[in-house]
Amino acid sequence: MTSRSFAARLFCLLAILLIAGQCAAQPPAAKKAAAGKAENPFTKRIPAPEFPQNVPWLNISKPLKKEDLKGKFVLLDFWTYCCINCMHILPELKKLEEQFPNNLVVIGVHSAKFDAEKQSDNIRDAILRYEIVHPVINDAKHDLWYAYGVNSWPTIWLLDPEGMAVRFNSGEFKAPQVAAEIQAALPFYKENNLLDETPLRFDLEVNKEEPTPLRFPGKILADEKGNRLFISDSNHNRIVITTLDGKLIETIGSGQIGRGDGDFQSATFNHPQGCALSGDTLYIADNENHMIRKADLKAKSVKTVAGTGEQAASPFPGWIPGAPPPPGVRKFVGPPGTTELSSPWALWATKTDLFIAMAGSHQIWKMPLTETEIGPYAGNAREDIIDGPVTPREPFKGGSAFAQPSGLSSDGQTWLFVADSEGSSIREVPLKPGTHEVKTLVGSAHLTSGRLFAFGDADGPRTAAKFQHCLDVDFLDGKVYVADTYNHKIKVVDVKSGETKTLAGNGKPGSGNDPAQFHEPAGLAHAKGKLYVADTNNHLIRTIDIATGKVGTLTITGLNADGAQAVAGQ
Repeated sequence: MTSRSFAARLFCLLAILLIAGQCAAQPPAAKKAAAGKAENPFTKRIPAPEFPQNVPWLNISKPLKKEDLKGKFVLLDFWTYCCINCMHILPELKKLEEQFPNNLVVIGVHSAKFDAEKQSDNIRDAILRYEIVHPVINDAKHDLWYAYGVNSWPTIWLLDPEGMAVRFNSGEFKAPQVAAEIQAALPFYKENNLLDETPLRFDLEVNKEEPTPLRFPGKILADEKGNRLFISDSNHNRIVITTLDGKLIETIGSGQIGRGDGDFQSATFNHPQGCALSGDTLYIADNENHMIRKADLKAKSVKTVAGTGEQAASPFPGWIPGAPPPPGVRKFVGPPGTTELSSPWALWATKTDLFIAMAGSHQIWKMPLTETEIGPYAGNAREDIIDGPVTPREPFKGGSAFAQPSGLSSDGQTWLFVADSEGSSIREVPLKPGTHEVKTLVGSAHLTSGRLFAFGDADGPRTAAKFQHCLDVDFLDGKVYVADTYNHKIKVVDVKSGETKTLAGNGKPGSGNDPAQFHEPAGLAHAKGKLYVADTNNHLIRTIDIATGKVGTLTITGLNADGAQAVAGQ
């Protein structure tokens, strides 16, 4: 046993005594002693491990030590940037930072799941994409992960102003839970002169960035008949519409973060992702608002059609977590306007229905285009890669299971194809229930264990091919094109055989056309013999000639370098 593992085991042993008092809804209040002094509400405290040496830090000019944070509450957030649950708590961390600007320092401890996530440059892009404003440690070797006894993402540890670990929480949480803990403890630390309320300033990565016309474009939709591209300009909080050759037509959204309906210039979004076109209606997955919006392309107006703006507490409308499941098979649905959603990421429209990759609940949802109801269509809400019946018999049991589905396409007749990102798998879901079961085209469903960790970069037959956190799919002529995001490649899968090969990309992050390089591409669409690629971390739209594999970069005319619209239509 190494000294590090011994220290980690000792910390874990001590932590067991503390876990019963982890960040709870009913925090202890600061008590008054007989002499009128406040008592420390944290009755169980253990010395926190020191930060490891010789590891990269981001969003700060130099590494921190525990001594540098004396007098501050410190919240350690153990995360990995692919994880949807980690994404969900980032807004909660931001609320805490705003509530306690002088008393709390949040430090992200990035302990990677995927190989690509161990690279500091990729973490830096994630910091920019998620707009993180606190220091981040690249814990690539999981030194802090093991030292703090962490075993799942996300996990937080709260340290008090004396550097003692006092609270622990695994999984998602809401800011008021932690805020109440800090608020209750402040009187004690203030009375005992243990606080340093001098604000800390950090050397943020965002301050080193130049503006770009697009900012982390997430998805792309091609309308060949209408000669249009719909680009989810995610970090500019809008949809950009161009011709297929890149000439700006118009933009949807003011660029400000919000959830306001209205005309194209005043409507607001929060990091939108996938779109789907039905006639003159563009449906938009307003990801961080947990909403589905629709844009009337003739009236040039935006309206909310599903979601309340709050993340769903339950993945099954009408079911209360902890309540006994209803007997038999039940159709869990609710009214679209009052049903909470959880990170809708991709959309696909048929003549009658809108399918939704609900990444936050690991399900495929469906809403008829009549907008009369919305609810789960496939997936039991457990995060896994399991084939089987479309509809689960009860929550979290039976049926099929998905793992953060993030991309959708279809053959228009039988199958909906799904990029199941956390399982690095391509799934097939029947368009009509009762006709087929959910199955895996290429991926890990056949494994008896470790299905969420069976990733890699391999072409070949179905049994050998591997992806690494694939985020989108596009069906064309019997083949499924795949945005193999963390491998920085575009691959193509034969639907009948499962044979997989690389179409473009040499596996190294970059923006070159020859040799072709991408940097975490996340969106795909096709029109007129070309694949259009949302090359997310390059802030570009790329093109691939399907016949030759030749790669190009689409120039968008009409957007300024800062993303502002220039003179549209000219």
